[in-house]
Amino acid sequence: MKTRTGEYITAIQSGTTGPRVLIVAGVHGDEYEPMLAVMNLRKEIQEILGRGTVTLIAVANGSAYRAGTRTGSDARDLARTCPGKQNGTETEVAAFLLSNYIRECDYLIDLHTGGTLFELFPLCGYMLHPDKEILKAQRLMAAAFNLPLVWGTDARPEGRTLSVARDSGIPAIYAEYGGGNEVRDSIVDAYVKGCLGVLAHLNMLKVDVFNASNSEVVYRVEDDQPDSGFLQGKMLSAFEGIFIPRVKVGATVEEGAEWGTVFDPVKGGEHPVFAKASGLVLFVRKHPKVAVGESLGGILKIK
Repeated sequence: MKTRTGEYITAIQSGTTGPRVLIVAGVHGDEYEPMLAVMNLRKEIQEILGRGTVTLIAVANGSAYRAGTRTGSDARDLARTCPGKQNGTETEVAAFLLSNYIRECDYLIDLHTGGTLFELFPLCGYMLHPDKEILKAQRLMAAAFNLPLVWGTDARPEGRTLSVARDSGIPAIYAEYGGGNEVRDSIVDAYVKGCLGVLAHLNMLKVDVFNASNSEVVYRVEDDQPDSGFLQGKMLSAFEGIFIPRVKVGATVEEGAEWGTVFDPVKGGEHPVFAKASGLVLFVRKHPKVAVGESLGGILKIK
């Protein structure tokens, strides 16, 4: 992550005392809609910020972005590396710099997609913080982001941007939406509107862009089980091969329903995969090649 204003980072100041909000994109280098949303937010916020400061980071991990991959040049995942090291590898340094920005803010919004690996149902999530006031603030921020799923998960994971915020007593949310090998304008627009909705909720804008009566939230789920928000650990493949899904993100499935098939072109096998629970298809693997132990998707229990 570069630190000179105008390259990856822009600080927009209203000139009036108020909250300091940090909006981050590009923690993973293959998640493009968040980066484009931050570029659009630079223009939008300049005109309507009435209170406080908004700092925008378009590319948190430059080496991952340049490679177009989830991880950096050192094969490290920034979302598992925070708070990083000042004199470490490229991703460790990026995590160190990003963590410093997080500690200096009052609220954090971290934008993601499923990258090239997964397609995700649109959600805004948070860690189930032990401080009741911070937890309440996160719930309200996530609702104001106005995506169909508001999802609170295990507060114990380390290495995340949200764990840095957790340890610093800073309300923090993240968004996940889409993924695959195309850029969708609808996701960019949803992220711009979502961020503006949170800023409006915090009374930072000159105009009111958030209307609670127009909520798009359909599901509110909280799950404090260990690693409840760890997508890569769900529905692990027992086979190596080419995965073809048979389900769509956002559909509901019953336990035992066909999820997809792993085809093995080397040994000639075909291995059907079945849903291990009933619920919402939260995400589906989009990258066809799969190894043993890699995720094929995930189901969210919504009842």
